[in-house]
Amino acid sequence: MAVAMDQEQQALWLRNARVWTGGEHPRVFDGGVLVRDGRQEALGDDEQLAGQAAGARVIDAGGRLLVPGFINAHMHLYSALARGLALPGEPASNFTEILESLWWRLDAVLDLDDIRAGAELMLLEGLRAGVTTVVDHHASYGAIAGSLGVLADSARRLGVRLATCFEVSDRHGPASARQALEENLRFAGTVRGRDDLAALLGLHASFTLSDVTLGLCRQALGEQGLASHVHLAEDEADNEDARRRGFSGAAERLLAAGVLPPGSLAVHGVHTGPGDWQRLAAAGVDLVHNPQSNMNNAVGAAPLRRMLAAGLRVGLGTDGMEADVREELRAAYLLGRHQEADPRLMWPELGMLLDNNRRIASRLFGVPLGEIAPGAPADLVVLDYFPPTPLEAGNFTGHLLFGCGRLPAWLVVTGGRVRLEAGQPVDVDPAAVAARAREQARRLWSRL
Repeated sequence: MAVAMDQEQQALWLRNARVWTGGEHPRVFDGGVLVRDGRQEALGDDEQLAGQAAGARVIDAGGRLLVPGFINAHMHLYSALARGLALPGEPASNFTEILESLWWRLDAVLDLDDIRAGAELMLLEGLRAGVTTVVDHHASYGAIAGSLGVLADSARRLGVRLATCFEVSDRHGPASARQALEENLRFAGTVRGRDDLAALLGLHASFTLSDVTLGLCRQALGEQGLASHVHLAEDEADNEDARRRGFSGAAERLLAAGVLPPGSLAVHGVHTGPGDWQRLAAAGVDLVHNPQSNMNNAVGAAPLRRMLAAGLRVGLGTDGMEADVREELRAAYLLGRHQEADPRLMWPELGMLLDNNRRIASRLFGVPLGEIAPGAPADLVVLDYFPPTPLEAGNFTGHLLFGCGRLPAWLVVTGGRVRLEAGQPVDVDPAAVAARAREQARRLWSRL
């Protein structure tokens, strides 16, 4: 049996809302949700629920929009303290130089206090946007041991479900790669059976992984029953390295190495093609699209519509660019229409992204996430949005893109506990979180 999210159990009745349920067969109705013991007990109109809500705390949404908590399928929480950072020297001219000049320098000097401050900042910002589940990919080669535990503690404090892993890479040498692998395995052993924390085995990318390290990862994946979380062909350099090793590209090398078992997440896939998509789909591997990061790094744009049409399940992540996955949905929509030069497209694809994030997270945590349904965990968000036009099951995406996609959450409940109310966090002080991050950023930047 799964261990419930840490919480003070309290029955809640969220009423007087416009409810969008999500799930396989989404519907919209006026009413609310009754919550007991961290789960959704019942949903329906207010008159129906009134007779079942004895003893529950009543929260009146005032006609606002009630939705399932949003899910971010790929995140780098550790990137938070890099905001505004400008390092001396010539600007990076390609993706590999971006990694070498910024991100690999940064992760080499991160300490546990930096990790904690950045994670709390990012998780809180996500929570204020209604993001209740995050799939993270971590790297801190300056502080490997215990780093994933720090992230887990931060997530529990904020009330966010977190799946995380440590990025195994040979870029800092084989000894550090083995320590990173050990951190993955240690963390996985501490979260087995929980429904608020989950583990994957993190790998950076094919081009920074030796055959020896891939072999160690394959062995660990098999022994522990884990899936992996790896960057795939974000830039053509990943494929070029794989071709030098005798493979058609990075996807073929990782699959041949046995480090993409079913349920794994391959991230980006900008420079993949139909053959890769078929192989990944056949292997039970999901891909995660991160359009804003890809545009920011000038690596190209993943052909999302063709990937989905080929049967590849594709989710949506922010890759550390920001905490609000709704911004990424809007970017995916605009980029897709721009790529195809056709204003008739992208509505079905956006629905699939919402659905696929739900499926990815539900598999990782072993409970049904991303939907309002009896028995599902009570991860619920009331957006500060009064639908000004008809909101129905078939047009929710339009409201999300052009209405409530940039409005803050008014109420957030995770695991049945109120985490944010009237737009303000109830468990943490945002000013204090920002102050800690600011102080840690000063110290971090001085070490670069």
